[in-house]
Amino acid sequence: MFNFTKYSLFYYAISGILIIAAIASLFMYGLKFGIEFAGGSNMEVQFQKDRPSNEAIQNALKSFNLGDIIIQPTGDKGAVLQFKGVDEATHQQILDALKKLAPLDEKSFQYIGPSVGQELRNKTELAIALALVAITIYIAFAFRKVSRPVASWKYGITSLIALFHDVLVPVGVFSILGHFYNVEITIPIVAALLTILGFSVHDTIVIFDRIRENIMRQGMGQFEETVNWSLNQTLGRSISTVLTVEFVLIALYFFGGEPLKYFALALIIGITSGAYSSIFIASPLLVSWYKRGVKKGVLTSKK
Repeated sequence: MFNFTKYSLFYYAISGILIIAAIASLFMYGLKFGIEFAGGSNMEVQFQKDRPSNEAIQNALKSFNLGDIIIQPTGDKGAVLQFKGVDEATHQQILDALKKLAPLDEKSFQYIGPSVGQELRNKTELAIALALVAITIYIAFAFRKVSRPVASWKYGITSLIALFHDVLVPVGVFSILGHFYNVEITIPIVAALLTILGFSVHDTIVIFDRIRENIMRQGMGQFEETVNWSLNQTLGRSISTVLTVEFVLIALYFFGGEPLKYFALALIIGITSGAYSSIFIASPLLVSWYKRGVKKGVLTSKK
């Protein structure tokens, strides 16, 4: 039986480095939000012949003062252009300038005002916060009958810490990608973050539930041994579940096309982080919390 909790300080150090790096990236670079959140215009075009280079497109639109124009090629001849918000008259002028560059068909045009984008950002932040609170309350309620040797509410708080870890790591990665590669936070990526919360807490609950079963079946005994035994019992299930999902996401990343590429990447990073935190962070934190209580004389160490 592998002793997971023996090296808990090492696991905490790894997670600490990742969290500090993510927070530092957010402070230095921030997040590059898509037009859904920041406001702006989104134009998708399909060129009839060869697609001009990004530089040629930039030069054709230079006179419109569109700010930082982001050009994402799609397929062999398509492109998605994102720039600051413009009215319909300017939109038509931009379209004419592009048609002079090369014959094309416009597939879609979308304008989102800054107030709408800010409202959507606020709702997104609220949705994630409510999801975290609801998950914490649910876990505390689900483990309400397990009051010893660790109180039920501590299971909820431990899960919350792991969930912050699981969300912060991919957000930090996208902060770096946004700064260096203009990767934006879009609605699909927000959906991926919410999915990560659900997947991660599901894995954590499976392990916690096995800890609860072993406590109820065998008595409290030595809590650290019970946690280690539970982790060994659920390890195979956790790894097989994560790998099954990861194989699909990797295929989606490489073959799913540009719209799904970063959605898949967010899930790959988050689910990997979630699997790590469920095994190496959440459960060892319970043991650390228990040992702290024993040292303070609040809890009794049972052999």
